[in-house]
Amino acid sequence: MVRRSVFLPGASHRNPIPNASVVRGVLMSSVINGVDSSTGVIPATLEEQCECMFSNVRHIVETAGGSVNDIVKFTIWLRNPDDRIALNSQWEAMFPDPLNRPARHAHQGHMRAELLIQCDIVAILDKD
Repeated sequence: MVRRSVFLPGASHRNPIPNASVVRGVLMSSVINGVDSSTGVIPATLEEQCECMFSNVRHIVETAGGSVNDIVKFTIWLRNPDDRIALNSQWEAMFPDPLNRPARHAHQGHMRAELLIQCDIVAILDKD
């Protein structure tokens, strides 16, 4: 078994961990937040953080050799779990077909003060 670490430049963690790890075609991510990976800045609004978070998800899966179609599960933490408009907007943009969406569990999360949303994902890649 060979584990492969996946890194997204501009969205690295403070701790010595990768953005995701792949073993036998199964990708498990670390926490993915709404940092703008092109600037390293965390936007102020939930809408902007959602947009950046979903962009980071896409880039992590693609860096690992997959696509968003390979994602089977999202776990999402929101500072305010009742505020899902921005989340659902990005969700429907990434997964427009209601018959072809990954499982999702969203709930309230405790995170760094500047973060309003974060997630982790599981994806099954065709090849490792």
